[in-house]
Amino acid sequence: MQLMRISDRVLPAPAQGDLPEASPLRRMIGPSVILAGLSIGSGEFVLWPRLTAEWGFTLFWACWVGVTMQFFLNMEIERWTLATGESAVVGFVRLSRVFVPVFLVCGTVPWIWPGWATGAATILSWEFGVPITGTAVVGLIACGLILSVGPVVYRTVEWIQLALVAVTFCLLLGLAVALVRADTLAAFAAGAIRFGHIPEGVQLPMLLGALAFAGAGGSVNLAQSNYIKDKGYGMGRWIGRITSPFTGREEGTSEVGVAFDDSELNRVRWQLWWRRTNWEHFLSFYLLCLLSLALFCLIAGTLLEPGGIVAEGFGFIRDEAGAIEGRFGPLGRWVFLAVGVAVLFSTELALLDAVARVAADLLKVGLFLSSAVSVSHLYFAVVWGMIAVGVLVLGLGFDRPLVLIVLSASLNGFVMFLYSGLLLWMNLRTFHGPLRPHPVRRLALVGSFLFFGYLSARIFGDGFSKLG
Repeated sequence: MQLMRISDRVLPAPAQGDLPEASPLRRMIGPSVILAGLSIGSGEFVLWPRLTAEWGFTLFWACWVGVTMQFFLNMEIERWTLATGESAVVGFVRLSRVFVPVFLVCGTVPWIWPGWATGAATILSWEFGVPITGTAVVGLIACGLILSVGPVVYRTVEWIQLALVAVTFCLLLGLAVALVRADTLAAFAAGAIRFGHIPEGVQLPMLLGALAFAGAGGSVNLAQSNYIKDKGYGMGRWIGRITSPFTGREEGTSEVGVAFDDSELNRVRWQLWWRRTNWEHFLSFYLLCLLSLALFCLIAGTLLEPGGIVAEGFGFIRDEAGAIEGRFGPLGRWVFLAVGVAVLFSTELALLDAVARVAADLLKVGLFLSSAVSVSHLYFAVVWGMIAVGVLVLGLGFDRPLVLIVLSASLNGFVMFLYSGLLLWMNLRTFHGPLRPHPVRRLALVGSFLFFGYLSARIFGDGFSKLG
């Protein structure tokens, strides 16, 4: 059996080695929780509750379809890294060097709009009267400092996201038990199975953005490669991690992976790794995303009158907080908004991290081949470069958080269309035998390619005429 077929026209072919023993499932928890945390801060706290406030539960079918597609996309990203130790974007560069500039643009431009820091600052301005722009700038700089001081960046992000997801999910569950009625559950169940129904008047940028962010979304999913490398999954165990230039110890990193030898032992180990990574992603990403999305939408559908007049921008979140205050007093309002601020700021931090990881890999293989410039150096250059651009965007007056988030999400829908096709091409072209994607997974990627391609074409054809 031919295990891999990789072109050496762009990068050296990976050296051969043994696939390490698979870790126990309990020790593998982490990478997928980071993606789930990213989902909470974008689609779950903002876009899907707003769609619920506007249209009720008639679009929730699209929500679970979006999460399902992202599960299959993310596992094909993991397939490449488990087998080679390389990130998926390095695999794209193996197909053609044209993907260096393509993904540098696609992986950074949709995220230069600091919608999450601005959203958190907006909520703080309601409670304390702080200036939105200045508070958002302080938040961006704080995110950069947090990423810069942790010795191993992955551990810092993992710890923050694990804590965020645990606290948020517990609060959501308690709030849903206290608020949600039987008739709301019945309407929710009806919307979840009304597949393909899109009410007249739904803004396509908002819908595409919500679909892209029903999960982590867009180019951020590609950072799953980097997270499982730093966690030590599969052949990623032989690749170094990104460390802080101030507090960490430099680790030998390589953009070129290590493929494992074709042997009976490695085949058995591969099957175990693949089975456990699927379970980890199903439990830590798929189920968490679906449950938290359902809870956020149920709470929004209970607190607000679906189909009524929805306040502009983030105003619907203020209305939710006001409804909670009417039932549980000022403390309930404060807790809800405090969780919202924490969710949005932590999402901005995790987005900076994910975007910088993808961009650093591309810069290393495309422009900075010299060993004098490490992936860690490039990572921190991108982080602070993104922060500088974000400050500039805010300084130019682009401080409407919902518009910024919808714009980012819509652009990322196009990115998902692009890499859905590339993942299918790359993994079918490269892997054979037990490593080859199952026909069901191929079908899921084809569906994702067509689905996001169609919606992106509709939106670009309309010229982004409506952005929330």
